[in-house]
Amino acid sequence: MRILSADEVDAALDDVALIDRLDALFRAGCEMPTRHHHPIRAPLGAGSADAMLLLMPAWTAGQGAEATGRVGVKVVTVFPDNGKRALPSIYGQYLLLDGSTGQAQALLDGTMLTKRRTACASGLASRYLSRPDSSHLLMIGTGALAPHLIRVHAKVRPIREVAIWGRRPEQAERLAAELAASLPSALGRPIRVRAVADRRQAVASADIVSCATLSTEPLVEGDWLHEGQHLDLVGAYTPVMRESDDRAVWRARVYVDTRAGALKEGGDIVMPLFNGTIDEDDVIADLFELARGQQSGRLPGDATSITLFKSVGAALEDLAAAELAVKIQTL
Repeated sequence: MRILSADEVDAALDDVALIDRLDALFRAGCEMPTRHHHPIRAPLGAGSADAMLLLMPAWTAGQGAEATGRVGVKVVTVFPDNGKRALPSIYGQYLLLDGSTGQAQALLDGTMLTKRRTACASGLASRYLSRPDSSHLLMIGTGALAPHLIRVHAKVRPIREVAIWGRRPEQAERLAAELAASLPSALGRPIRVRAVADRRQAVASADIVSCATLSTEPLVEGDWLHEGQHLDLVGAYTPVMRESDDRAVWRARVYVDTRAGALKEGGDIVMPLFNGTIDEDDVIADLFELARGQQSGRLPGDATSITLFKSVGAALEDLAAAELAVKIQTL
């Protein structure tokens, strides 16, 4: 069995290749049971925070040109009290198995796998939904996902300018400086990266707005949006969290990664569904339907529609990324 570290997973996954692989697997489909949530009560004893064990399985049947006959499961633990011991709160590992025998093939670092597949799912959505001439990106959030999202969006569209907003200005400044130094060589073209303080003005100036935060209050208001924008909502992954307000969802053409996940888990969709701002028919398509051509994304020449993509993550994405990483590592 192969063991792939975070660095090896990162080195193996090319953004464009992973976007293409995600597109192919969403088109082909796979078995993807609902993710399992298992609470672990007070693991450190009385007074400690509850922990969580998450299991995300997926498998393909091994039939057809795009199916690979593999089984995969991501195991994620969330232990909130780890910070008191100078440890990360979240750990993840991904186990890839042979689909015909069940034999273990690889164990991959699940944290890096999640970062890369999450960013590339947004890249796939952008390929379908953002304007092809989008040149100005706003990144809201400065966490671990932010640099991956910025790089992927800049590979999908001809981004020339990146603005970064964060609750802590010093973190936005630090990330902007790091990417200003590294991003031009990664893209092979000049690109301006800067931190910004005025979130409303930054939203109004952007062609694509990407959010990856843990916010429980809207960070993007619908009245700030303008024609032709694409809004990429990656954070706020529980029903009580959100990054956009009701008016943003009401004004936009709404798309999700999977209907089963986003309509139940992501507050940006769950809350406006609950209060009647939208209904389920207002969600135009998920990535399955876009990849299969069952619904359309942004049509050629459409420079006026506002598109909104909400992702909460799917086990299919982990399987696609793990298969690709193992394939590249064995070449």
